[in-house]
Amino acid sequence: MADKGILLLNLGSPARPEVPEVRRYLGEFLMDPYVIDSPYLVRKLIVSAFILPFRPKQTAEAYASIWDSAGPGSPLLVYSEAQRDGLTERLDDPVVLAMRYGEPRIRDALEHLLAEGVDEVLLVPLYPHHADSTRRTGIEAVRQILNQVAPHMDLRVLPPFYDEPRYIQVLADLCRAHLPDDNQMLLFSYHGLPERHLTKADPTGKHCLQSEDCCEVASAAHASCYRHQVRTTSKLVAQALGLPDDHWQVSFQSRLGRLPWLQPYTDQVLRELPKKGIKRLAVACPAFVADNLETLEEIGMQGRETFLEAGGESYTLIPCLNADPAWLDLLADYCRNPMPESGIDQ
Repeated sequence: MADKGILLLNLGSPARPEVPEVRRYLGEFLMDPYVIDSPYLVRKLIVSAFILPFRPKQTAEAYASIWDSAGPGSPLLVYSEAQRDGLTERLDDPVVLAMRYGEPRIRDALEHLLAEGVDEVLLVPLYPHHADSTRRTGIEAVRQILNQVAPHMDLRVLPPFYDEPRYIQVLADLCRAHLPDDNQMLLFSYHGLPERHLTKADPTGKHCLQSEDCCEVASAAHASCYRHQVRTTSKLVAQALGLPDDHWQVSFQSRLGRLPWLQPYTDQVLRELPKKGIKRLAVACPAFVADNLETLEEIGMQGRETFLEAGGESYTLIPCLNADPAWLDLLADYCRNPMPESGIDQ
């Protein structure tokens, strides 16, 4: 019997790269109020009338282009399972994996830990940075289900680790191992967010996006500010790599709809860089610790095509941490000695 259990949590993917499965997955994902933060009826109209009738076919084709590329099934699930297995080898505590959307389900994972006799769960959201649409929605879902299946269990949450020195070093070492010797620019491309997600998450109500240098001015808002955190990760990794300021850049991908999203947009940056003489480019996606549709298809395939058609000559996609042994060693240490929980997770 185990006293403590580890629950790894990632975003999720459809069960198969087929339109019905993708439609079901997108419906669950996009109806989450932390993802599309409009009132329910407005959100339902947007999703049912403007997204689900059209997007599943295109998304299913994108999934099909990467399916089985890392092993049988969705790369995100394959790599997440490898992380679970790697931790199981390194830890005495039971380790389970769940997805916020799709399978494996959070309820099933918690019931497995309950059957193991666990009375304390360490939740490990597999996101280095805080965002309501990733960490917060996952944490709230786990809390809600835990109260239903095992209200006596204690829950601890691993805080964001975007600036933790050992994480920065592991990420920098991974980048260094894949950077070509003649590379001119390292682009850090992060999943985008609507600007209003940042201002809503700002506990001060008056800091985020209120000035050009808001991410550099110390503020309590930084504990929940995705933009500040991804910029910090990028700057620290660039410093660890010894890159001059003009040899790296931050951009944001995967925008949806017409609202203002965080800028600059990755697709636009990829078109503009060759015009500025940057012909040899490497791209890293540190918002994710496991490769997935956004890294492999959007950046690895679409991004490559965009850059080369714009006049680029060399394009390198740096893989996510996936099952890198140094990353799994670090993650296991996080599980053994969790950092103090962040106030944003309370």
